[in-house]
This record gives sequence, C-alpha cells and structure tokens, in this order.
Amino acid sequence: MDRLTNKVAIVTGGARGMGAETCRLFVQEGARVVIADLLEAEGEALARELGDTACFRRLDVSDEANWESLVAEAVERFGRIDVLVNNAAVLVFGAIDELSKRDFERAVSVNLVGTFLGIRAVAPIMKSQRAGSIVNISSVDGLRGVNALAAYVSSKWGVRGLTKVAALELGHHGVRVNSVHPGGVNTVMSNPAGAPLEEVNKQYANVPMQRVGNPEEIARATLFLASDEASYCNGSELAVDGGMAAGAYYPGLPGAPA
Repeated sequence: MDRLTNKVAIVTGGARGMGAETCRLFVQEGARVVIADLLEAEGEALARELGDTACFRRLDVSDEANWESLVAEAVERFGRIDVLVNNAAVLVFGAIDELSKRDFERAVSVNLVGTFLGIRAVAPIMKSQRAGSIVNISSVDGLRGVNALAAYVSSKWGVRGLTKVAALELGHHGVRVNSVHPGGVNTVMSNPAGAPLEEVNKQYANVPMQRVGNPEEIARATLFLASDEASYCNGSELAVDGGMAAGAYYPGLPGAPA
C-alpha cells in the first residue's frame, strides 16, 4: 500500500467515475491528491471521505487561468507535483453530417485541449524536479473508429498523439508520459440512466471479456503508470478494454462464444 508514498497527484475529472476511483486508490497507496473537477458538491464530498491527504479544487480544464492557479496552489500546499492524471472528458454523440461545430469543438476543447493545458502547466515543475509521471486517459476509441462519435474519437486520437510528443519532449528531463485506453466502463458518462449491470453487459456480447469494465480496473492501470514500477514506460499505450481493440466476434464461426 505504498506505491505512491510521498507523491503529490492531480487528477482531473476526479469527482466521480474513473477519476474518483483513481483518487481513492492513489490515497490508499500513500499519495496526497488534488481532486480537480467542475462538480463541486461531489468533489468536496470525496475530499471529506479521503481526509487530510486530499483536497478539492474547482477546475475547468479548458481554461488556462484555471490551470495556472490550480498548479500554483498545489505547489504552495504540497511543495511539488509528481503525478498528473488527465482524466476529465465529455462524450458527444452525432453523425458527422448532423454534428454541430459547437459540439465538435466542445469535445476537442475538454478532451484534447484540456489535456494539452494540463501537460503544459505541470511540465516546468516536473522538469525542475527531474521526475514526474503524466497519465493521459484516452480511450479504446483513440485506437479505432466508431460511428456517431466523430468528435469524441477525434479528440481521443489527438490525446494519443499528444502523449507521444510529450513523451519525446519531456522524457529526457526525467518525466514520463503515457496513455491509458479504457473500453466501455460502467460510469455515469457511459451509463447515464443507471441501467442494471446485467443489461449493460448484454451490449458487450461481441467483446472477448463479454462485460463492461468497472472504474477500479482503469484506476489500477493508471496507478501502475503513475508509480515507479513503470519507470521504463514512456510514450506507451495501455489498453484496458476487455479486448475491444483486439476485434469483435463473428457469431457462428469457430472460436466465438456459444
């Protein structure tokens, strides 16, 4: 339970879902955590749950000034920043010929520009420390195309590419930058109606694991990349997707489930 002892982490979108589970796990592993989110009530409640080792700060990831003040406050309070998890995201649906420019730009602004601003904000501090780990939460949809998700897929492919560039530019300063690519995960964003798990799992019949993921499974992958156990991982892609990126079953052919 000490994989992040004495480390300071910022987790965006940290108030619920995968972000909240990441914050909980990081605290269990010895980190001090800044929960960064727009969801103030949920973020404050999580900070109270986690105690003195965590604090909540409101953050609009697409706002430069928000990032500057958040990072300055984190350094003032904790003295350093060792880990940044760029987890905040929005999911926008719509066919290309029906999707508005505003909705497309919203997905890119939060998912991709927000990740860029986070990297840029912490880079000088991590470079001065000669150490740090940045984990960008992309998606299985940053590895493939999906109909009705032009905005989301574009932004998540962008996160994947940005991770590679940041790994090159920051790696020789002792800073590692990697991406996690979750598949379907049972959170409010992907299951807003709160459908029962057995109903959700039916949607994953063609996925090798044949079920949706849970937030803790993504958090554990993020923990690995954030920790010193991943000391030789830089610019890597870790798919935590139940096999979605591997392909889909053709029912009736050999090797498919009964």
